[in-house]
Amino acid sequence: MNSRENEGITCQRCGNCCRVDMVAYIAPKDIQRWEKEGRHDIIARLRENDVMWAGDRIVNRFGVKVRDCVYLNWDGSIFSCEIYETRPLICRNFIPGSSALCPQYNRKG
Repeated sequence: MNSRENEGITCQRCGNCCRVDMVAYIAPKDIQRWEKEGRHDIIARLRENDVMWAGDRIVNRFGVKVRDCVYLNWDGSIFSCEIYETRPLICRNFIPGSSALCPQYNRKG
C-alpha cells in the first residue's frame, strides 16, 4: 500500500505508532532542531532515557524492554504526544494507515 492511498485516513490517537520508543529513531536533524529551539529538556530526557537496540528489541539501561515512547501520554480516552509540535522526523513522516502498527492499516482513505 502506498502513502497516497492513506492520505484521507485520520489518526484515531490510539497510540499504537508510539508503542516503540522513538529515542532509537531520532535523526541528527532532530537534535539540531531541538538545539535551535532551545529544547534542551528534550535532549536531556533522551540522554537520561539511555535506550539501545538489543537484537530485536529496544531496552533501557537496566535491560528492560522499552514498550512506549517516553513522550506518549494517556488521558483516559485518547493518547497524545507531549512534544507533538516538535516531534521527531520519524513521527512527522508517519502516515496513519501506512503500517501494520496502525489499526487502520489496509483501509483506504
